[in-house]
Amino acid sequence: MLDCALMIKKQPRIAYQGVSGAYSEQACLQFNPSSKAIGYPWFDLAFEATLKGDCDYACLPIENSLAGSINQTYDLLTDSELHVIGEQIVRVNHNLIVKPGVNFEDIKTVSSHPQALAQCMNFINQHKLKTLTVFDTAGAAKELAKSKDLNQAVIASKQAAEQYGLEIIKTDIEDMDFNYTRFFILGHEETKKSSAKQKTSLIIAVRHKPGSLVNCLEEFPQNNIDMVKIESRPRRDRPWSYIFYIDIIGHIEDDNVQKALTAIMRKAAFVKFLGSYPAAEFNSER
Repeated sequence: MLDCALMIKKQPRIAYQGVSGAYSEQACLQFNPSSKAIGYPWFDLAFEATLKGDCDYACLPIENSLAGSINQTYDLLTDSELHVIGEQIVRVNHNLIVKPGVNFEDIKTVSSHPQALAQCMNFINQHKLKTLTVFDTAGAAKELAKSKDLNQAVIASKQAAEQYGLEIIKTDIEDMDFNYTRFFILGHEETKKSSAKQKTSLIIAVRHKPGSLVNCLEEFPQNNIDMVKIESRPRRDRPWSYIFYIDIIGHIEDDNVQKALTAIMRKAAFVKFLGSYPAAEFNSER
């Protein structure tokens, strides 16, 4: 097992999806300010780099407070050998960014990741801007820096604007203030229990019998365990069958968690432990 207190003193290589200036890079540095964050164009490549040992950890988004779960990460976790060893919560502040000297009145088109565009749709509609989707918010900023188009803006982070020599002309343009993304930190070793509040993530599949899911879930309240999330996803090997991603408060080493999981393993068709890890501190003001 991995001791988180020792782990964060190292300078790990952390894989993320995107380019420099992405919110995912921000999550990497928030987890460990001395880490070397390495961007990959796709989720599976960042995942694979960690599996092969090219990177020590992967930092991938798992859900957004407005847009919901990021299914690509969940699907990668289903067959994964990696463990969830931590989580980070990043406040997403969207900014309208342009090339230096461009005025707001000149803008006709705005580009960004589909989720970022969706989260700023009130602003986009109000100003009658056309939209263009790209794979990454910071990637949009990088491309704008190389472009000669003076009628285009991007939606991205302050870090992205600074990274690529662009200017922010409108700040905090998201439709709602409550915009946070939760990231999983993935590694090869499990983490030891610490004094911090702990979470455990797991996957279960239940049998096709009336009450099967309820019979499994009832083990949590019976063992005084708080279940803080449940998410269903289709099984990729069985049509019209589903697996359930679950987060609970507690560590796998806790007696009540072990008792509940032992009982669930007797009832469920499939159980996979993803990891126990310190819960991220959440401050809605940041």
